[in-house]
Amino acid sequence: MEILYLVVPCYNEQEVLHETCSRLTAKLTGLIQQGRVSPKSRMLFVDDGSRDETWNIIQALHGENPLVSGLKLSRNRGHQNALLAGLMTAKELCDVSISLDADLQDDVDAIDRFLDQHQQNGCGVVYGVRSSRKTDTFFKRNSALAFYKMMKFLGVDIVYNHADYRLMSKQALEALSEFEEVNLFLRGMVPLVGFKSGTVEYERHERFAGSSKYPLKKMLSFAFDGITSFSVKPIRMVLGLGALIFAASILILIYFLITKLLGFAVPGWTSIVCSIWMIGGIQLLCLGMIGEYIGKIYKEVKHRPRYTIEAFLNDDPSDKH
Repeated sequence: MEILYLVVPCYNEQEVLHETCSRLTAKLTGLIQQGRVSPKSRMLFVDDGSRDETWNIIQALHGENPLVSGLKLSRNRGHQNALLAGLMTAKELCDVSISLDADLQDDVDAIDRFLDQHQQNGCGVVYGVRSSRKTDTFFKRNSALAFYKMMKFLGVDIVYNHADYRLMSKQALEALSEFEEVNLFLRGMVPLVGFKSGTVEYERHERFAGSSKYPLKKMLSFAFDGITSFSVKPIRMVLGLGALIFAASILILIYFLITKLLGFAVPGWTSIVCSIWMIGGIQLLCLGMIGEYIGKIYKEVKHRPRYTIEAFLNDDPSDKH
């Protein structure tokens, strides 16, 4: 039987952790009793430098529940880094992993169908795909749609309506470990791993408790990171914009030369000021776009660690950690 690890990144999730652990324990226990996964299977809660009682709760749950393992990062590194830390730790201990959020928005009952796709259809990667977005606000629903369309337009291979609820086999995790970029966007990285893949549709629920850890500012930053980490089309668009403006300037120059020769030239204060502001704004926009890519190159060449593990709780003495 395969060893399954449920990888759950956590940041300030003290309100929901007990309920999350209870539901995942029931699900994992049922799978073990059905003989679908090994009794060595675990839930791995990853504390991403939480400022509340999250880590203390994980420690207490670990002491009470043999199915609970805990991983503590030395400081907050963001959701994607915390998730990767959990996956890379689980890689050494499991045959298959499933990552999901701690807020219980991901349907726990869909885990059975993930395993069906893996065990019966031989899928090395299985993506959890939302069947609808009726629980989202109007803004979030439409901004998400725009994001996925934009990523597709820019040539990024991304699964529509998929977040980070996914199954990965040990082989897929090994392949993912060879990706060394610091700027993480796992939704774009995992499809690059390859292997046979499948999808499982599920209904995404409301948060059980607590508040969202992805406010508008973070969502926009995450979307921009995804775009600039996987596509150079924005820079090519900047080049195209520059060429377009250059062509327009030539036409305008010809127009003013003709009016000068015909004696119709008049002082064009408004047009000059508008042109200066427009060109200046476009230049700053283009420099900012190019600077974003240069900043990512700067982060990559320093090759700083993506996370640092402070503590790891796991009771099985045969585990290597």
